[in-house]
Amino acid sequence: MKKLILIALLGFVSLFHNNANAQVSLNVNIGSQPLWGPTGYDHVDYYYLPDVESYYSVPKHQFVYLNNGNWIFSNSLPARYGNYNLYNGYKVVVNGDRPYLNYKNDKVKYVKYKNWGGKQKAIKYSNEEKYYVVKGHPHGMPPGQAKKMYNGKGNNGNGKGNNGKGKH
Repeated sequence: MKKLILIALLGFVSLFHNNANAQVSLNVNIGSQPLWGPTGYDHVDYYYLPDVESYYSVPKHQFVYLNNGNWIFSNSLPARYGNYNLYNGYKVVVNGDRPYLNYKNDKVKYVKYKNWGGKQKAIKYSNEEKYYVVKGHPHGMPPGQAKKMYNGKGNNGNGKGNNGKGKH
């Protein structure tokens, strides 16, 4: 009986030890976000752009917009949005699979952000070290170096928008 209790106790301790060492996995894609994306997010699947009623897929680096009733994935916005400034337009972070299928609701829900006019800080103008891994960032550096520097206490700069005109 003592052996059985000892074996059960050792099994319990082993089980507890394995659970105590469990690791937490976070999905972070800061380096994939575009320079014109808003600050404050470690992970983004899509942005909804209320001004042009389109989406941007961060993992695919493509815009998603309606054209004759079909969703189009493209590296740029259509010509009709040639004057749209990505740095000044409001971006709604939408995480999930194929959020454009919820377009009718998003269009109504986020209409208040049309013509927002640069009131949302873009990654390009952030002094937070975690954004230094974004390609083209003015303080850019290799991802490994930025990771070493980043302590989670980045400061906020006073950057202002420039003419992004649909490029990323």
